[in-house]
Amino acid sequence: MTKVISFISRKGGSGKTTNAINLATSLHDMRKKVLLVETDPNYTLISSRKIDVFKHKVNEKKLFPIIASTDDEVATELDKIIPSNTYDYIIVDSAGKTTDQGIKELCLVSNMVIITTSLTQNDLLVAYQTVKDLKPAEKLNDKLKLYILPNRIHSHTRIKTIKDALNNLDVSMFDNYVPQKKMFTMPSTYKSERRYRPIAKMIIKELK
Repeated sequence: MTKVISFISRKGGSGKTTNAINLATSLHDMRKKVLLVETDPNYTLISSRKIDVFKHKVNEKKLFPIIASTDDEVATELDKIIPSNTYDYIIVDSAGKTTDQGIKELCLVSNMVIITTSLTQNDLLVAYQTVKDLKPAEKLNDKLKLYILPNRIHSHTRIKTIKDALNNLDVSMFDNYVPQKKMFTMPSTYKSERRYRPIAKMIIKELK
């Protein structure tokens, strides 16, 4: 059965896009059938894929597809794709604000929503508000799981800072984290970063 994993945040720069592509390439490398959906009107991932294919002479037919959508339409489009069971995982890199109706509808068709955050005060405040905005969706979608993914972290000991900041929200947080390393911030759209695989395995384990 197809699982939908959506990356959602109230602001840009939190690591949604880089983690969405790192997860997609890792799952594809693990022989999973993956679809990546981008709702950012700049279509950064689609442009990056075209550059990768041209620059590295990659056979695009062997890669997982990246398609464009909008925050207003993505839930409706997923409703059409999911029943076919063509994909094991559909990953959505959303662009919209958490107060948008389209984002609320996206939560209703998602199995997991991942909110990425670093340790900066601004990112923690954004993550806090994002979780508050999305919490009501759990009552409408009983299969939905909200998770915090610590991103751009220097050491595991500092994870407690995030737990302390979000401790009254009743939200799950992954035990693993994405380190502050260049390899994770400039991902390829066709080749997986080997050191991201434990994070990918951790994510899909929570969906079983």
